[in-house]
Amino acid sequence: MATAVPPPCRSEILSLFRSILRSARDFPDYNIREYTKRRTIESFRDNKTLSDPSTIATVFSDGNSQLQVAKRQAVVYSLFAPNIKSIMDIKH
Repeated sequence: MATAVPPPCRSEILSLFRSILRSARDFPDYNIREYTKRRTIESFRDNKTLSDPSTIATVFSDGNSQLQVAKRQAVVYSLFAPNIKSIMDIKH
């Protein structure tokens, strides 16, 4: 019988949230950066009401997997990023 993974504490969840938002900053493309931020906020907001410990642990594990994917994608995107900035990135 497999042992159940204990659910993460609130500080671990907030740390994951902040880490994903920080990784979004690494995308050179404005649209991808904003999409990543928006989806992160929406996902955490949608899962805010979860109460089952095993579901919380599963969702947290999925979030960690998504963080690793985002970090890898940011590196790949930075290798092929265009040299011109988006109009949204230009500051006056």
